[in-house]
Amino acid sequence: MSLWLDFLGAEIRYVSTPTFGRIRIAEAGRGNKEVILLQHGLNGHLEAYAKNLVALSEKFHVIAFDYAGHGLSAKTVDEYNPAVFAEQLRELMDALDIESAHLSGESLGGWVSGIFAAKYPQRVRRLMLNTAGGIPVVSAKGRQDMQNFIALNKANVDVVPNRDTVTARMKWLMHPNNHHLLQEELIDLRLRIYLAADTRRVAPKINAVIQRHDEFLIPLESLRCETLFLWTLDNPIHDMEAVEAAVKRVPDSRFYVMQGDAAHWPQYEIPDEFNAVATQFFSTGEVPAQAKR
Repeated sequence: MSLWLDFLGAEIRYVSTPTFGRIRIAEAGRGNKEVILLQHGLNGHLEAYAKNLVALSEKFHVIAFDYAGHGLSAKTVDEYNPAVFAEQLRELMDALDIESAHLSGESLGGWVSGIFAAKYPQRVRRLMLNTAGGIPVVSAKGRQDMQNFIALNKANVDVVPNRDTVTARMKWLMHPNNHHLLQEELIDLRLRIYLAADTRRVAPKINAVIQRHDEFLIPLESLRCETLFLWTLDNPIHDMEAVEAAVKRVPDSRFYVMQGDAAHWPQYEIPDEFNAVATQFFSTGEVPAQAKR
């Protein structure tokens, strides 16, 4: 199925912000009272939420967007790190006249959402950290996973990206049982974005943040909103040891492990389960009951 069939019913447009220039957004459910802001991962783009935006808009006003330097948003600032992206989120909310919202972020998106929630608690209703970065690595496996991730990104930064390097990077996102979801359109879209001159120009600055991961950790004890850690058993970075340690540090936290096969992109790999969990959590603060592992 084409990504654009998934987005049928959504509006794709650009929003101007004072510091970050034009930001591309996808939006559905305008008129619904509560807002969910969906945020993609490092080197990603809003199409990561192609299978969630319209489904969630049945009850919520849902917005996905490209971070500065990513996708088709402007690439005009000099620094790209989670603290900077948190300020982009603030400016985008201001531009859209959104006083407060639910936040759901995957990988970098969760990292940014956590930093934002700690700094601007009055602007966050509920927080979903979906296979999020920005939590301490606590195991030898986790440290090796981080090095593997760095190597995959370097293959698309140090040399000109090609179909093979982009495919390898996207296979890393998904459980092996879900590699059939890597349709040509999705790979071609990401390759086209990666090959754009402005993307090539800023990519080294964006990817440098991985080496500085521990400089921008989410201040977990400072999170005061209802927080859901949504994880997978096969997340290829920030393993179960890392998330279990993080959950214990957040005062009002919940923990949900996806039941279907998924790795780092559960919202795309098993969207029906993700959308059901997100709807329940953002509506009530609760998550489905799970058997103890």
